[in-house]
Amino acid sequence: MRDARRKCMVLLLTLAAAGAYAETNETVELKLWGDPEFLRQFLGTYGVRSEIEPRVTPEERMEFEQFSKLMVTPVGAEKALALLEKSVAKAVDKKGVSRSSALYDFTIGSIYFQQDNLGAAVEWYDKAIVKMPSFLRAQKNLGLVYVRSNAFDLAVGPLTRAIDLGAADGLTFGLLAHAYAMTEQYVAAESAYRQAMMLQPESADWKSGLARCLFKERKFEEAAALCGDMIRREPSRADLWLLQANAWLSLKQPLKAAENYELLDRSGLANVACLNTLGDIYINEGVPELAVSAYLRALAKEGAGAEPATALRNAEVLAARSAYAEAGSLVARVKEVCGAKLSATDKKRVLKLEARLAAATGQNDAEQARLLEDIVALDPLDGETLILLAQHYARTGDIDKACFFCERAAGIEKYEAEAKLRHGQILVKAGKFQEALPLLKRAHELKPREDVQRYIEQVERAARAKNG
Repeated sequence: MRDARRKCMVLLLTLAAAGAYAETNETVELKLWGDPEFLRQFLGTYGVRSEIEPRVTPEERMEFEQFSKLMVTPVGAEKALALLEKSVAKAVDKKGVSRSSALYDFTIGSIYFQQDNLGAAVEWYDKAIVKMPSFLRAQKNLGLVYVRSNAFDLAVGPLTRAIDLGAADGLTFGLLAHAYAMTEQYVAAESAYRQAMMLQPESADWKSGLARCLFKERKFEEAAALCGDMIRREPSRADLWLLQANAWLSLKQPLKAAENYELLDRSGLANVACLNTLGDIYINEGVPELAVSAYLRALAKEGAGAEPATALRNAEVLAARSAYAEAGSLVARVKEVCGAKLSATDKKRVLKLEARLAAATGQNDAEQARLLEDIVALDPLDGETLILLAQHYARTGDIDKACFFCERAAGIEKYEAEAKLRHGQILVKAGKFQEALPLLKRAHELKPREDVQRYIEQVERAARAKNG
């Protein structure tokens, strides 16, 4: 009896909430309505389990036989719905209490579910449950509608009640597990997923749900192993490759994660995020030439819609690791792909990177100065660049310009300490010890450092010696 029931009403609503609701679902449902086995169970004698199914009178059975003949077409289903609602309305007594069978309310709810009118389906399933709280199918279908509506917290109650009433099938356990997982009750979800897998071992939904649940519980080895088993069966599922890669990263095995990302990319399944992560892995492993390859592939995958912020961040990371050639090639590509959509902030980042790379690779001072002055033109309050310009002019012997840019930077609160320190150092190199000391002391006052204190003491000795 239980297997036959699962074939009829349960299959009517199968896996909708787990994201597998097919576009052809309406056709499947209409075939079920015309299935003789379905009708036999739907209209059959319920006395065998009267504690979980409403009794059907002979008159009601005759009505349902008429309704079933209508339900094989969408138009007929609409007519059946109108007749059912009319019958329910007629059965209301003088006190406003409905005397119709809970099976009427249940059937109306199921038709509304077929029509994807989930709010009405909930309303009628609730009515059936009020009349008969132990109505298993109504509890189960109410839970399924809640899952289908993403109301996961509401789904837990009726689904657990259905299991209490005897719904020990894989679908009910699987949907309950999904509801638990979506409400972050991972221990309960794991238990329910395992029950669902035992009853429906062929279901990929329950296996992948369990893998995600294990990951959330920080059971990374189990999650990676389960993903591996599923990948062997379904190698085209990118979500499994990505979940396993995340498990490898959590287990501090980044090169295994890199293998997953590379295989995804070769299969055309890699997304921009995983290619950027792949680049980060290679950077941390000390292979910047592989890192820039991954970053460039990420930029290419974004194409004309590429946002420059992430690519510029990647270039900055490469530059920070002294991978200047790789950083330069990525910056050049960013300018080619995103040049027209670079914001003022992005342009400033590009110029800073180019200036940094110019200095690191020994390009001439004039080119470095041009890049830095372009940045200041975009943002006159960029204290970092003002200090770099001051250092540039000090290096080329233009002390007045160097001091001028230090003074500008010192007017920005965030950079005052650094600017005064650099200003003092420039004056010390020029032999102007007395002028340097107030600047150095102010820098130390703003940001005390032992090395700066020692430097001040050395400058004071030099000043005394000079004044003899």
